[in-house]
Amino acid sequence: MTSATTHDEIALTGLTVFGNHGVYDSERREGQNFIVDLTMYVDTRAAAASDDVRDTVHYGEIAQRVADIVAGEPVNLLEALAERIAVSLLTIERIGRVRVTLHKPNAPIALSFDDVSVSIERAKP
Repeated sequence: MTSATTHDEIALTGLTVFGNHGVYDSERREGQNFIVDLTMYVDTRAAAASDDVRDTVHYGEIAQRVADIVAGEPVNLLEALAERIAVSLLTIERIGRVRVTLHKPNAPIALSFDDVSVSIERAKP
């Protein structure tokens, strides 16, 4: 778990996963790409000392876990999907806090825009 005296971060950005989330039936039927950015707050001192992946979080495994959530059971809101991801990641012993940003660049908005995103940050009690 993250120590109060460390501010170590492991980031995974731009994870693109196809999902069927959204308020509208067409979003659930047709689906679209969602982009996930994560910052995991992890005390990396043990991994730095041992040079062993078992002493940190394996970002390949994290990526797959998050991809499975995004590709899984649909939700209406990005907020709900971000919460699912955060809750799942906080079950990993070494992660003390996580920041999740979900991008929906193809959101059904009838105006020109670059991106829609929701960011949340959650920590273990």
